[in-house]
Amino acid sequence: MTNRYFYKANIASFLSEDTNSIFGKMSRADEMDTVSMQKFAWEQEITIMKQVFESYKNEQGYILFEYTIPRLNKRIDAVVLLKERVFVIEFKAGEEDFLRHDVDQVLDYALDLKNFHQGSVDRIIIPILVATESEAYSPELSCYDDGIYKPLLTGANHLDDIFRFVLSQSLHKTEYVVSMDDWARSRYAPTPTIIEAARTLYLNHSVADITRHEAEGAQLEQTTRYVQKVIRDTKAQGNKSICFVTGVPGAGKTLVGLNVAVQQEESQDLAVYLSGNGPLVQVLTEALTRDKKEQEKAQGHKITKKEAEREVKRFIQILHRYRDNMLNKVKVVDGKLCIDPSKELKDKEAGYGEVENIAIFDEAQRSWDKEHIASWLSRKKGFANFPMSEGEFLIWSLDQRPDWAVIVCLVGGGQEINTGEAGIGEWIRALNDTFPHWNVYISNQLTAKEYAEGHVKELLVNNSRVTYTDDLHLAVSMRSFRAENLSNMVHYLLDGDTENVKNIYKEIADKYPIILTRDLNKAKQWLRQRARGNERYGLLASSKAERLKPLAINVRCKTDIVHWFLDDINDVRSSLFLEDAASEFDVQGLELDWTCVIWDGDLRYTSDGWSFFEFNGGSKWNNIKKVDRQNYLINAYRVLLTRARQGMIICVPEGVLEDNTRLPKFYDDTYNYLKSLGFEVI
Repeated sequence: MTNRYFYKANIASFLSEDTNSIFGKMSRADEMDTVSMQKFAWEQEITIMKQVFESYKNEQGYILFEYTIPRLNKRIDAVVLLKERVFVIEFKAGEEDFLRHDVDQVLDYALDLKNFHQGSVDRIIIPILVATESEAYSPELSCYDDGIYKPLLTGANHLDDIFRFVLSQSLHKTEYVVSMDDWARSRYAPTPTIIEAARTLYLNHSVADITRHEAEGAQLEQTTRYVQKVIRDTKAQGNKSICFVTGVPGAGKTLVGLNVAVQQEESQDLAVYLSGNGPLVQVLTEALTRDKKEQEKAQGHKITKKEAEREVKRFIQILHRYRDNMLNKVKVVDGKLCIDPSKELKDKEAGYGEVENIAIFDEAQRSWDKEHIASWLSRKKGFANFPMSEGEFLIWSLDQRPDWAVIVCLVGGGQEINTGEAGIGEWIRALNDTFPHWNVYISNQLTAKEYAEGHVKELLVNNSRVTYTDDLHLAVSMRSFRAENLSNMVHYLLDGDTENVKNIYKEIADKYPIILTRDLNKAKQWLRQRARGNERYGLLASSKAERLKPLAINVRCKTDIVHWFLDDINDVRSSLFLEDAASEFDVQGLELDWTCVIWDGDLRYTSDGWSFFEFNGGSKWNNIKKVDRQNYLINAYRVLLTRARQGMIICVPEGVLEDNTRLPKFYDDTYNYLKSLGFEVI
């Protein structure tokens, strides 16, 4: 389909055209061979809109049926452009009731147009839900600050009354960026969550379909193209290559990895996207599985959830399962790792390697160091004296292929949050010492201090197979479409650089609110009031925030992260229920629209900078003195403070004198520091 709509006409043409002709055009534009029930609804919608437009047959305006919103991967039943207003209409044929999720659906359409569609950004938008059999009619108008009306609910018989009432309201004169004549071809520039992006890519869209600005789409496409060229060249030459892709938080590293994996599926060179981030893999797998099942159902195919899940798991997997499958083939002889031929037959093409030539490792900086993986394998698998770090073993695994192999490492700077995470320096050491025949393609930004303490270039100085390139760095954050500089501001906040924080916040405050409170109930109320439609919000807390239990936040109680991210407000496990808080481990690589970060006494601001603590489980906080563990805690808060796309509220509890584990002095200086940065207080 070349157009974003199935049908478009001005009002006069629409009224004069035969209903069967309109229906035929919509049917021919429908690539999905929509079921007959939907096509019956189209006929009803056409008839209803012809009746409404009799009053406006001399007006200049347009109607579009089945207008596609790429970010949501959904279509609006009808869009009417009339007198500089945008009417967004969702029909529920044969329905008498107005269901909550239907109201949210039409509001989501309006929000998406307002936020991401150039022709709508400065216009009044009126979402209307039409339950065709209802006699309801409520002409009360209420408008949000951004020019979106709260959804209007009506039956088919009163839709014309709604139009007359809305059009009778005065309209503030403004200079519109895009004329109504050009609205349909105006740029649509979305910024998806990683869940939305994965769903859209899985349905064979390109990254250009789901990025907000040309610059963002260009940088993602440019990085993807560079990686694809490395893959093609490596295959042609029968070599082994590794690419390191860097990016600011939320820049789309995971999106690049998924994009490469999906495109390789189409080119027949098998690729697997691997992540040690269990929650990310769980959430993406479940989301894609649900979508796959619904997609097959819509096309009249019966498929079980297990079958859908198996297909998804072909290209997205948890890293540890991939690693453990390779471990089943090996043994240690004289302190060296080697293949055990008694455990697996050698494949003609893959040798003793896995079936995929290409492995994409997300958050590669989080791979385990040698001591940690050796200890874990000894305790959990009975595998004694393992001689490699995890990164080295993963390179070794791909090196077993006799033909060719490519590794793509997606690297976040300053994001090591777990004991035993080796950072990117260990991958480089392994390449230098054990795999000098591998080509290394590396981002220029890997030389920054967030990566291996700034020693990457020094580590690679004697490696003759290194290529540095800007094409492997993603410089613009996509996560927050309202505040691209958020990650920089958080960096300065955690560095104690107050002037830079203030300067950046002055630039973003109008479009990205950061609120400060000491009352968790006020924070919850703020989240509920800010979110509209199906926007997601939730509570976040550090995994070390163990004295939030009096606030009914128990970080030791594991959050069901799949339901937390994917289910609606009716499920108590959902983030929207505001009962369970997710930790940095749960949300790294994922995001919400609005968040509340609850700040405990584990990270405390003082006149000398940050102090670091962990609770001993009984009666007191112990000071953390090891630098690496201090860095993990800083990075935990870095993750928590960069999860919100549209705004956040930070709750620093008051503390109580009667509880030695929650004394006010544990919290007051942190609160005062954050307040001094200019954040609004409620």
